[in-house]
Amino acid sequence: MSLLSVDDVTVQFGGVTAVNHANFAVDAGTVTGLIGPNGAGKTTCFNVITGLQTPTSGRVFLDGHDVTRAAVSRRARRGIGRTFQRLEAFGSLTVRENVRAALDIHHGMLGWRRSTDTAADRLLERVGIAAHADQRADAIPTGTARLLELARALACDPRLLLLDEPSSGLDEQETKEFGHLLLELADEGRTVLMVEHDMDLVMSVCSTLHVLDFGSIIASGPPAEIRTDPKVQQAYLGYVEGAAS
Repeated sequence: MSLLSVDDVTVQFGGVTAVNHANFAVDAGTVTGLIGPNGAGKTTCFNVITGLQTPTSGRVFLDGHDVTRAAVSRRARRGIGRTFQRLEAFGSLTVRENVRAALDIHHGMLGWRRSTDTAADRLLERVGIAAHADQRADAIPTGTARLLELARALACDPRLLLLDEPSSGLDEQETKEFGHLLLELADEGRTVLMVEHDMDLVMSVCSTLHVLDFGSIIASGPPAEIRTDPKVQQAYLGYVEGAAS
């Protein structure tokens, strides 16, 4: 069953069409990839889903509810969490304090008591960066900062987690461990939609891929099918494998 449905969404900026009648769905409890060349409209789609960008036309449904005009805070309460391509951590706070801030905001929205260091440390342990808890966020490596962003997103207990270039800055072993974590989150019932350029990661963890090119969905399906799709090869590589030269 689809937790998220993007229904005929178009986004225009003046005379530029960033997203062109995009249609795709994300099933609950899966890791799904939204992939495509740079400038294809992937982050704009994320902005529409999370409420940072109002679509020119089309609708967004979360668990069957139309959230197209809902405020960002309302979508967060409904269970949408997100990380950004550009790192957004509070640089002057420690890694632990960054996660506590996210927990406090989430608890405040629900009318709960303030969070504890223990709750923050559990999340840091979960994403594998507990050793950095007392470091300032502006002093940690980029890969660690990506995982901090994930911990902050998980602090809001999202049903739907949107990750924008989450493996950027991770080394090979860290990326492998990150892939295992994504699959664990899906096994727990969370739903992940990921924009990612690391095709090895995408192919290993995603059950479904949606491919954007010039704002349009040109292919959707399982990784093995997408890998051999001529339209996808053309979009990424400029040629089709096996075609005569």
